[in-house]
Amino acid sequence: MNWVLLIIAGLFEVGFATCLGKARETSGSTATYWMLGFFVCLSISMTLLYKVTQTLPIGTAYAVWTGIGAFGTVLIGIFVFKEPVHFWRLFFLFTLIASIIGLKYVSA
Repeated sequence: MNWVLLIIAGLFEVGFATCLGKARETSGSTATYWMLGFFVCLSISMTLLYKVTQTLPIGTAYAVWTGIGAFGTVLIGIFVFKEPVHFWRLFFLFTLIASIIGLKYVSA
């Protein structure tokens, strides 16, 4: 169950990074709403990360959390913010995923 919570925490990390990017693109009350979303996602993500570190090793949990966040944020950058896509970016993105999967299996 803690691995599921860790994945959810990582998804909320993607959420807070996305909200931060959208807040940067907007102004006025729209930016305020995106910042509110940022703080909500940040709070949920950190709370879940704290919860899972009660039973999972902190090094593994943090690495997986940041990996999920990095992977998701790169995808959001590509699809939402129209960031460039090239071979090496995708190559290293998939090596990141392989590392996350490896950490999960050696940290059972």
